[in-house]
Parts: sequence; C-alpha cells; structure tokens
Amino acid sequence: MKKLFALLAFAGVANIAVAAEVVGDAKAAANKVSMCIGCHAIPGYKATFPEVYQVPMIGGQSEKYIVSALHAYKKGDRNHPSMRGIAASMSDQDIADVAAYYSQQK
Repeated sequence: MKKLFALLAFAGVANIAVAAEVVGDAKAAANKVSMCIGCHAIPGYKATFPEVYQVPMIGGQSEKYIVSALHAYKKGDRNHPSMRGIAASMSDQDIADVAAYYSQQK
C-alpha cells in the first residue's frame, strides 16, 4: 500500500513538472491565431452571439492573464459559448503560444 501511495505521489509531482514546462512560443502561434483575429483584432467590434457585447482587444494583455482566461473558458469557469468552444479545442501548448503571441502585440 505504501508503494502505491509513493507511486501516486511521484506521478502527481511528475505531472506538475510537465505542466510547468509548457512555454509559449509567439512564432508558433502565427498559425493558431486565425480563430482569434476575426473578433479580437477589429477595433470597436461588437459580437452578437449570445448577446451584443464589446469584444475586448487582447493585444498587449499579460501572457499570464490570457493563459488564465483561456483555461477558465476551457474548464467552464468563464461563461461564453464561443470562447468555451474555442478554448476547449486548444491544447495547453496552443494556449501558451497564443498568450505569448498576444502579450507581445501592442
């Protein structure tokens, strides 16, 4: 039983270490941001689904904030159908890359 707990503890630590190794690559995001540009790159753009609202410009936002927001959409902690669907389709590496890309924009 002790060996099982030790193995589970090691697996948990190894999983945390792997998650910590995800580093965003802004250049790799060049092919990933096409789904973002349609809304987030248009000054003053207002979306109409599921209701009319001002779409935020994300260029220049903190990388950490974008990662956090996308993970919250992916988990359902943030409620927006379009963003949830997009975030759900992204891997942790995709999220890190897109966040790196937009954090470098002005």
